[in-house]
Amino acid sequence: MRVIDFHTHILPPDCVDRRNALCARDQWFNSLFANPRARLACAEDLVASMDQAGVDASVVFGFAFADPGLCAACNAYVLEAARQYPGRLLPFLTVNPRAGELALRQAIDGLAAGAVGIGELMPDGQGFALTDFACLDPLLELAREAGVPLMFHANEPVGHPYPGKGDQGPQQAFQLAEHAPDNTLVFSHWGGGLPFYELMPEVRAALTNTYYDTAASLFLYDDAIFRHVAAWAAPKILWATDYPLIGQARFLRRMRKLGLESDLQDRLLGGNALTVLDQIKTQGMEKP
Repeated sequence: MRVIDFHTHILPPDCVDRRNALCARDQWFNSLFANPRARLACAEDLVASMDQAGVDASVVFGFAFADPGLCAACNAYVLEAARQYPGRLLPFLTVNPRAGELALRQAIDGLAAGAVGIGELMPDGQGFALTDFACLDPLLELAREAGVPLMFHANEPVGHPYPGKGDQGPQQAFQLAEHAPDNTLVFSHWGGGLPFYELMPEVRAALTNTYYDTAASLFLYDDAIFRHVAAWAAPKILWATDYPLIGQARFLRRMRKLGLESDLQDRLLGGNALTVLDQIKTQGMEKP
């Protein structure tokens, strides 16, 4: 069984060293990382974490900055890190859809350079809505033609406030999935609760190509969410930590204490991720 973390963040070392300057430039970054105790990580930190935890591969991206220039710097670093650790770091691209033609060009160039997906895009932090189809359609078309997934940040609309919680949740995510039924979409953080609505047959039918990653789950939901959602949407759950927010070893220990059937655990920890990535020729990644 291969263990794949579908949601991790790294930043170039100079960005890590310039935390305060980045906080001053980006309001959303500031809300998450102004506290010096909030961890930032480079590629070497992530690979060391993977080695220690027993994670075979990680989908990795930078931070969805509002400034396209900062997105470009993150993308260059992520792509170089993936070349340094082939088959272990699977690079996604962050772009700001509001940048229009510039965002599209960055995405085209990044996919040509080896990226295997686009995301995690941050609607609230980057100033767009999941229902802003005119803004998103060029990227949706590109991802559809390239056969790569698009990942979006989504939040649960109820519960306590916390840094990084926005107002784009399951309703907006569902509308986007309805609008782009042929795209492979990944909504982070359990899609803000969207999989629960798949108990409605018409919703389930509209979400055929939609997946949910479990990033930050330990801070959001009881562990019972894994067994509950797996009862009707097991093929759509992508195990993800949101590293370095949550340590990979810590999350894996929790997963293995859930008592899930071995075949279900294998699907959640890597089998489903391989299905999503199967159409992409990723060096070093093969189906078991």
